[in-house]
Amino acid sequence: MSTPHDHPNQFALLGQRRFAPFFWAQFLGAGNDNLFKFAFTVMVTFGTAHASGLAPALVVQLIAALFILPFLLFSATSGQLADKFDKATLIRFVKSLEIAIMLIALYGFTSKNIPALLGCTFLLGVHSTLFGPVKYAYLPQHLSERELTGGNGMVEMGTFVAILLGNVVGGLLIALPEVGPSYVAWSCLGVAVLGRVSAQFVPSAPATDAALKINWNPFTETVRNLKLAHESVVVFRSLLGISWMWFFGAVFLTQFPAFAKDVLHGNEQVASLLLVVFSIGIAIGSLLCETLSRRHVEIGLVPFGAFGMSVFSIDLYFASRGLAHPDTALTLAQFVALGQNWRVMADLALLALFAGLYSVPMYALIQMRSQPSHRARIIAANNILNALFMIASAGMAAVLLKTGVTVPQLFLITGVLNLLVAGYIFLLVPEYLLRFIAWVATRTVYRFKVRGDEHIPTDGAAILVCNHVSFVDAILLMAASPRPIVFIMDHRIFKLPVLGTLFRLAKAVPIAPQKEDPQAYERAFARAREVLGDGQLLCIFPEGAITRDGQLGEFKGGVMKLLESNPVPVVPLALQNLWGSFFSRIDGAAMTKPFRRGLFSPVGLVAGEPLPAAQVSPAVLRERVGALLAS
Repeated sequence: MSTPHDHPNQFALLGQRRFAPFFWAQFLGAGNDNLFKFAFTVMVTFGTAHASGLAPALVVQLIAALFILPFLLFSATSGQLADKFDKATLIRFVKSLEIAIMLIALYGFTSKNIPALLGCTFLLGVHSTLFGPVKYAYLPQHLSERELTGGNGMVEMGTFVAILLGNVVGGLLIALPEVGPSYVAWSCLGVAVLGRVSAQFVPSAPATDAALKINWNPFTETVRNLKLAHESVVVFRSLLGISWMWFFGAVFLTQFPAFAKDVLHGNEQVASLLLVVFSIGIAIGSLLCETLSRRHVEIGLVPFGAFGMSVFSIDLYFASRGLAHPDTALTLAQFVALGQNWRVMADLALLALFAGLYSVPMYALIQMRSQPSHRARIIAANNILNALFMIASAGMAAVLLKTGVTVPQLFLITGVLNLLVAGYIFLLVPEYLLRFIAWVATRTVYRFKVRGDEHIPTDGAAILVCNHVSFVDAILLMAASPRPIVFIMDHRIFKLPVLGTLFRLAKAVPIAPQKEDPQAYERAFARAREVLGDGQLLCIFPEGAITRDGQLGEFKGGVMKLLESNPVPVVPLALQNLWGSFFSRIDGAAMTKPFRRGLFSPVGLVAGEPLPAAQVSPAVLRERVGALLAS
């Protein structure tokens, strides 16, 4: 993996070879898929193709089914290939395959041959299936943890912008009298060639499991991939969370034509406008993730995104009720001129924006937490689940609409379902909820500034030692760390009504003084050794209690006891300017005078360079933390 790069924002990645050629290769591929599919769909719908013996409506359904079928059949195989071979080599192969497919499409469009174009649709599905695991497994090999959220945001933004442009260009070109199909065919071939040129400059991303023996049975391999993903509960639940997002999004994307025609009383241009608004919303939300997460993989954004998705999908139902019924279908200009429609567009844009905030951190989390040796196979399992959830979405929508549910009511039902499903996921994986609370606290109660966070390890076991100033020290440290921290904390804190619940959810380890409860003392250290043995981060407050005078207390020897059996690096941390805040004991008791320092009180965390276990002592650690406090 690359080391952190100092760049102003995620757009700077477009000037770097490790990202730019890959970005443009995937951007052009997504655009080409949609240019082809939309032009083909329009050509069939408006009857400009040779008779094939199939009803146009059936052909349209076949286009959708044939494109998604390879995701179910070949995702398991493509994940293995991406783990076994260099990903740059696979990208070049896939882009060469795209050129071959578009040569067949050239014949299909110019001769208006429906079976040939249906074959191309299936082959494009194969192309996308092969590219999917490569796309998401490539990023963590070339981007650092601090760049992963921004890189994923760029990819998600690029994908939806490419989809939008592909649909627009495909629709415009196919509508040209007589020459439309030829223009589409040559455009698809040209875009494929440009994609292959971009792929040529993608740098090497070596195999992560070169000795892997390919299992060509897609069914047994799919089961194996799901088992690999299930080894990490957080990763597996994240796969389900992303698949749910595709379920949610598919409901809206597939209903835009009917929503535009039957509810908004607009023409085809209004349906296209809905797609534009939705795509722009996703793109903006995806790009906002890096700023809101402060360049970390911040899964605290996921509950925020889920809540926004539900709020604005439910409001979309209310916004679309009671709209005026014009005598003729509204043109784009007429639709935009009506003020009542701006609330509809705002709801659509904002629910898409929050979907971007929801999905990007989940993709980044899967990339960061998956074992590198089988990361692509886990992403392949994600693609299979995505396809199944989208099929289920179509089935649910079809059943509900057939029973008389209106499109706005379908949006309302989906929004309520999203609240229930998201809540269930967050209960199963409390880390999302805890990170959300930490994310909110560090942006509302406090203005939280972190320095030296590159010293907090992104992988491997380590002990974090920090001064203890308030009852929310652990929450602030959660917000600063790129990965979960297991805290050893005074057992009395667990008796506090709200904070105790939070720390139990965080699986913090209660500890009591050895003289008071020797069994609890030994249990705490036994659990701490397990945590370090599993390669996790462990945090201990070596003062043993929250300061009562704001001064740094004596460091006790608990760290030394841990290092005897687990000689791991020790990272000194210092919380600054928390003394005097609502959660400190400045008046002898915490949580009095809540507005003593007002909202957005500035506090900070400074992380120092890790110390090897051999150089650690309580006195050295106290000296290091004291120096950080003064910095």
